[in-house]
Amino acid sequence: MKWGWSNLLGGIGVAAVVLGKAAYGRKPKLRSLEQRLAMLPCTGTPVTDAVTIRWNEYQIPFIEASSDNDLMVALGMVHAHLRLGQIELMRRIAYGRVAEMIGPLGIEVDRSLRLFDVGRAVPQMLAALSSEDRQLAESFVAGINHVLLDGGEKPAEFKLLNMRVEPWTLTDLLTFGRLASADIGWLVWLRLLPLRERLAPDVWAALWPRLLAGEMPATAAASERDLAGRAITAMLRSGSNSAAIAAHRSRSGAAMIASDPHLPLSLPNAWLIAGMHSPGFHCVGLMMPGLPFLLLGRNRWIAWGGTSLHAQGSDLFDVSEVPSAAMRERTETVHVRGARTRRLRLRESEFGPIVSDGALLSSGQTLAMRWVGHRPSSELSAMLGVARARDWDSWSQALRSYGVSGANLVFAGSDGRVAHVLAAHLPRRPLQRPTDLVLPTQAASHWEQIADITAMPLRFDPPEGFVASANEPPRGGDFPVGYFFAPPDRAERLATLLGGDKLLDVDDLRRLQRDVAGSGSLRMRDLLLTALPLLPRAAASQRLREVLRQWNGDYAADSAGALAFELLLAGVAKRLSNKRYLSAYQTVWMTQRLLRQDFAALPDAVLRRAVERALPAAARQLGRYARWGAMHRIRLKHPLGYLPGLGRFFNAPAFAAEGGNNTVHKSGHSLSGGVHEASFGSCARHISDLSDLDANDFVLLGGQDGWAGSANYLDQTALWQRGDYIRVPMRPESVRAAFTHITVLEAALMPVPAP
Repeated sequence: MKWGWSNLLGGIGVAAVVLGKAAYGRKPKLRSLEQRLAMLPCTGTPVTDAVTIRWNEYQIPFIEASSDNDLMVALGMVHAHLRLGQIELMRRIAYGRVAEMIGPLGIEVDRSLRLFDVGRAVPQMLAALSSEDRQLAESFVAGINHVLLDGGEKPAEFKLLNMRVEPWTLTDLLTFGRLASADIGWLVWLRLLPLRERLAPDVWAALWPRLLAGEMPATAAASERDLAGRAITAMLRSGSNSAAIAAHRSRSGAAMIASDPHLPLSLPNAWLIAGMHSPGFHCVGLMMPGLPFLLLGRNRWIAWGGTSLHAQGSDLFDVSEVPSAAMRERTETVHVRGARTRRLRLRESEFGPIVSDGALLSSGQTLAMRWVGHRPSSELSAMLGVARARDWDSWSQALRSYGVSGANLVFAGSDGRVAHVLAAHLPRRPLQRPTDLVLPTQAASHWEQIADITAMPLRFDPPEGFVASANEPPRGGDFPVGYFFAPPDRAERLATLLGGDKLLDVDDLRRLQRDVAGSGSLRMRDLLLTALPLLPRAAASQRLREVLRQWNGDYAADSAGALAFELLLAGVAKRLSNKRYLSAYQTVWMTQRLLRQDFAALPDAVLRRAVERALPAAARQLGRYARWGAMHRIRLKHPLGYLPGLGRFFNAPAFAAEGGNNTVHKSGHSLSGGVHEASFGSCARHISDLSDLDANDFVLLGGQDGWAGSANYLDQTALWQRGDYIRVPMRPESVRAAFTHITVLEAALMPVPAP
């Protein structure tokens, strides 16, 4: 890691300036919905005809445009209006321009990000875009630029992070999208690579197969390493649930869909809700700010959802033996806030960029990264095609150009049938699992053939009448899609809730999305109970034992059993587990499974002694907190919320969290014996019933508007906690009735009406 004293001292100086601004800055101005809408620059817009945007009380837009290009202009304006600070921050991260915002401490962050070079394939992607999709994307960019250049007041991020106004380009848009497609495997490398460096070779060789047999990388743990890790983690779609119900299992007689994506819990939300109607698009759904398409949603004929595939789209190669003469170098300029401009030397090999030269993946070996995202693909064209599809054939055909990051996509059609596909471009690796995290260069031959959606497993119209995805390992296939998948708990619970002969309705899907049953934890509970004294001496310990014995695995906020279990497990793990091993277990999200294996292998007396020693402290904490939600909290934080003084105005008050690591309603956490905050989990919900154009329900954890102080900054949080939803209809008359705040975008040269 190449920080250096000059970077450190310079960084401290710039940080002091930023902190000073924050400490003495003003509280964000409170703004009503009407005041926020008045900030949207509606005249001189780059549309060819007037566009109407109807807004509901939550500042959710429904756009009505007479052309698809004008629709995209309006969408770009909406994204910039609601989330300009968010997308401008991520645009700079995509290019490795963190030092411009935070000073010298960001130089090595920028080195890592530029080595990853997420935009490498963008020139080829631009050249391959169809003229129609290019026009749509350019229109979206024009909409962003209209708000950016003509919108007046800028969000607080601009001042505090030293961001200047810079027009967007189509290259920016595609590079931004590539950052949003960062590979799930990077999370594993981020934490396991340092562990591999520290452990003795024989110890690592014994640990690696156990980790590889497990599940999912822990996003929350990975985010703590450094700023570059946080930047990448924030964009990874590393979890989620999504299910489609066939017509013959639906009470309405039509197919239904339900999706709830899992991402870092932060402000602004990682999603925004939008509806739209133009000649080529009539749909509603969830969008990622800064991207011109719906990732989850429905149109008149079909609905779609998805989860992360946990696809292994990258490999690390040991190129230590590659001669220096075979390496290529380039030099890039880094502008540094409050300091002189720096020049970075970046190395490249035939196996990919030398990522070990950066702080993020620094290593004693010389490591190159090969990523499928460095090859051209077109997620833009794929998802625009999905939104225009009318049936299974056109929907699945549209996805052929989808490459990164790998996704489980579920489909529901107007004919009542449902399907589940794997969408990704992946190397055809051998079925044998890799023997190490870092591969020899000979393994690069596995990249000679790249598979797409047509080569991957497919489930179409299954007899059970539903498809569901919860990041579990895919069934079938003649090459490995990935190596780290979610524990089976959520997938098994979804199958239990959706299985059988019962006809399902929207209320069933609402209950499903809030389900907090954690039956998988009961196996560990039972193991701990066998080691608990039958008659503990202290009354508090007796109570804990009884609470634990009666617990049914429920992780509701008012559950005493979940609290007792997590307290005792944390205490026992602290006494029995090697800290480095425990970190690795948490990194691949298989803490309970591997701990259970470790505990079961111990002599009974050793486990009993550890449980007895952990029991008093756990019992005291049970008496102190009484219920799970008193210790397990959610506090939504804004990137600026970490600053002292002013920062507190950007964050939300903490509240009791439902769920746990492996429940359908997910709220991820580390082992803890005290108050902690869930940092990853369910953050948005969508349900649609295809029997009714208006039956589309959404809710975000937080709010739609990214402006702190806005009436719509946090207003959906209470709905989220109650399990309520916001109806987003599609029928014109229903939209007019529910979306009563109207904005009209006027073209730059609108015709003057006759007198």
